[in-house]
Amino acid sequence: MISVDDFIPSKYTHPVEKGNFQWSAPSNIALVKYWGKKDNQIPANPSVSFTLNNCKTITKLAFAKKENDGTFSFDLLFEGQPKEDFKPKIQKFLERIEIYLPFLKDFHFTIDTENTFPHSSGIASSASGMAALAMNLMSLEKALYPEMTEEYFYQKASLLARLGSGSACRSIKGQVVVWGNHANISGSSDLFGVEFPNAIHANFKNFQDTILLVDKGEKQVSSTVGHDLMHNHPFAERRFAQAHENLDQLISIFESGNLDEFIKIVESEALTLHAMMMTSMPYFILMKPNTLEIINAIWKFRNETKIPVCFTLDAGANVHVLYPENVAAKVLQFIKNELVGYCQNGQYICDEIGNGAVLI
Repeated sequence: MISVDDFIPSKYTHPVEKGNFQWSAPSNIALVKYWGKKDNQIPANPSVSFTLNNCKTITKLAFAKKENDGTFSFDLLFEGQPKEDFKPKIQKFLERIEIYLPFLKDFHFTIDTENTFPHSSGIASSASGMAALAMNLMSLEKALYPEMTEEYFYQKASLLARLGSGSACRSIKGQVVVWGNHANISGSSDLFGVEFPNAIHANFKNFQDTILLVDKGEKQVSSTVGHDLMHNHPFAERRFAQAHENLDQLISIFESGNLDEFIKIVESEALTLHAMMMTSMPYFILMKPNTLEIINAIWKFRNETKIPVCFTLDAGANVHVLYPENVAAKVLQFIKNELVGYCQNGQYICDEIGNGAVLI
């Protein structure tokens, strides 16, 4: 069993003075949702996600050796401009991961980051952002210790990303990624995301995700607060068990390619996530009237056409429309004809399954 101690380095073999790396890392969309966590960003239940391709963060990390004065030293640029309000989150992240990267205070870092999708559009940018930063920091550690194996590199990158934003650990590597220990998925771990190890049917190859931007405002409730509300939630234990059961069912669904059963699990998970929010104390509703209009329109369209299109939701109002590649033309026509009017300023983003982080 792998433990956190396995990621604490004992020595570095190559001195490094300065340099830079640049990585892109995508967002991801959970099919079985993670909602509720224990200490140190350990999930209360396992989750599985599709890695996205187009919605991503591109981060350049420049570093130069400095005197270790016991402090972290970094500048943060977002789309080329200093971004002071991001700095506390990065500071907290560096504090959390210092035990795993003991060189952090030996360098001054310049973090230059940008998104390919509109910031604060309600698409989880913390997942892609923290994943991209973790990949850069691991590239520096690999420069200090070139003997590192590829498996260790990706596992540790996912572990570090998790400490910045839980779901970021699912944005590192693989098209379908599991995070959280599950009895029937070999190699699954609470510490990092792993590529789904079982067979996946051709029906899910190049699966499409069109993201309908219903509300681009800041979320009323942060994910951290939302996760914390699961601690005393009256339905928490049943929910955590349900996530295990749904993930179990998805194992055979991915193998058989049964899209009808896939749709049931994915939509049920999305609605359960929001049900947990509505039944916590304090309670809250992140869906908007247009979210419900879109859901009802998708159900009506699917019923009438038998086209296997479904929705999922993150902790927000936006709707992810999921469908196989072979029905893309019909679904996109439906979106343009019937759903765009429910989007803020008619905005939506076409995406599809991707492979994870990429060194640029």
